[in-house]
Amino acid sequence: MSDFQCAAILFDLDGVLVDSTQAIITIWTAWAEKNHLDPAKVLHVIHGRRTVESLQVLAPHLDPKSEAEKLESAITHKKDGTVAIPGAASLLRSLPTDRWCVVTSGLREFAKVRLKDANLPLPQVLVAAEDVINGKPHPEPYLKGAQLLKADPAKCIVIEDAPAGIRSAHAGGMKALGITTTYAAAELGEADAVIQTMSQVRVSLREGQLQIQI
Repeated sequence: MSDFQCAAILFDLDGVLVDSTQAIITIWTAWAEKNHLDPAKVLHVIHGRRTVESLQVLAPHLDPKSEAEKLESAITHKKDGTVAIPGAASLLRSLPTDRWCVVTSGLREFAKVRLKDANLPLPQVLVAAEDVINGKPHPEPYLKGAQLLKADPAKCIVIEDAPAGIRSAHAGGMKALGITTTYAAAELGEADAVIQTMSQVRVSLREGQLQIQI
């Protein structure tokens, strides 16, 4: 068992709070085949990155903004495309609303729909792709989340499912917990601790600080 103390928790979205994996694989695979790209390479590139930045790497000849909106809309609105990660709902509802936020590489409009479809509470603070200049693994997204929560980054903990997100957290001076929903534990080795399910995380408020037990 590991214990952590923090002022706030910053959550990634896909793979941490919601599971859109099957929709993501289906939509991106179809997109790759349409654009004569190797689906396996495409799926490797996109994890943990903003869709716009993935497209800049994979298909620089396309309009990344327009293409990103089409891809994220297709993923979001795919029937039965999004469900809550087990344990996410109870964890979020156990936290003070001003002590957590969501920091996603996706677009704000679709992030809200995914949270709603998964029957998860909307956060007071949501940092989305269009709110930053640099996406993960750059520290800007998580530093923006900490700033909006009015929390010292050094006293924040990030929960992530992707190496790029863990690097983003560490680059911002934050600790990071990895969850093995997308990558194996060995690939999340840079994290300060690794969990298999959100149900492992227990949080209590003690003397103004969040006490995390995993």
